[in-house]
Amino acid sequence: MIGRGGAEILAAIDQNGSISGAADSLSVSYRFLWNYLEKMRARLGEPPVETFKGGFKGGGGAKLTETGKILLEEYKNGEKLILVALGGKVSLK
Repeated sequence: MIGRGGAEILAAIDQNGSISGAADSLSVSYRFLWNYLEKMRARLGEPPVETFKGGFKGGGGAKLTETGKILLEEYKNGEKLILVALGGKVSLK
């Protein structure tokens, strides 16, 4: 399971299609995100994000691996369960 910060990082990468775009949208440095993803990879034994280089015109990017997608989905499911358990009275966002 990941926490809110990890879920926000994975969601931002999924939405932006790149680590640099995710870093910009979260107002954190690229290095911070890269280091966070490396720690996740080390703990999981596999990467949550796949990066790829651009072609002739550049445009490399990143996308969630199946593991990254599962982590994000499980976080969202857990968040929903907590909200239901609290009677829907508390916003977790």
